Amino acid sequence: MFAPMKYTITLIPLLAGMIFMVACSGEERYRKAEDAEDAGREFIRASLDGDIKKAEFYLLKDSVNQMLFNKWKTDSYNKLNPEDRMSFKQANILPIKIEKVNDSTVNYTYSNTYKNIDTTTIKIIRVNGVWLVDFKDIH
Repeated sequence: MFAPMKYTITLIPLLAGMIFMVACSGEERYRKAEDAEDAGREFIRASLDGDIKKAEFYLLKDSVNQMLFNKWKTDSYNKLNPEDRMSFKQANILPIKIEKVNDSTVNYTYSNTYKNIDTTTIKIIRVNGVWLVDFKDIH
């Protein structure tokens, strides 16, 4: 008679812990960018690290951005050899120019210590108070 109660008392904390872990495993673990520079830095770092989920968190969600980002994943990132992936992970971000275009748009030009001859400019926009990378305007 007391055995089922014993199992119930033991299972409740276990189930609560599992629910907490599942709830915390989504995008909620990423924090919103405080400003455009923060959004750019987080997106770039995640891209260099190969943390696709985190990079997508800082990406403006529209069909064109999703298509371009998926193309980058399949045509560029997924084709990197393990040595290049490690080199990108170890690279530092080298900000070159952070230009405020207006109150809701910033251009962030950077390079990295692995491929420091290449520069890239990403556009970061504020949508509904949230800073996100607009991948359509990367150059």
